[in-house]
Amino acid sequence: MNKDITQGNFKQLKGKIKQQWGKLTDDEIDQLDGKRDQLVGKVQEKYGIARDQAARDVDNWLHNTASTY
Repeated sequence: MNKDITQGNFKQLKGKIKQQWGKLTDDEIDQLDGKRDQLVGKVQEKYGIARDQAARDVDNWLHNTASTY
C-alpha cells in the first residue's frame, strides 16, 4: 500500500495538517511534498514523541481525514 499522499490531495490537506499539528510551519509543510514518512518525522521532532507514536498519530489522522474526501 502506497502511504504517500497524492499531489492533489496533499494540496487540499495542507490546511488540515496545519490545524492538526500547529507547531509545524508552513515551510515545513511545503517541504513534506506529500511524503508520509517526512510528516511522521516532523511530528516526532516537533512534539517530542516516539517515532512509532508519531506514525500511529499520522496514520489515524490520515485514515479519518481520507474518509471526508
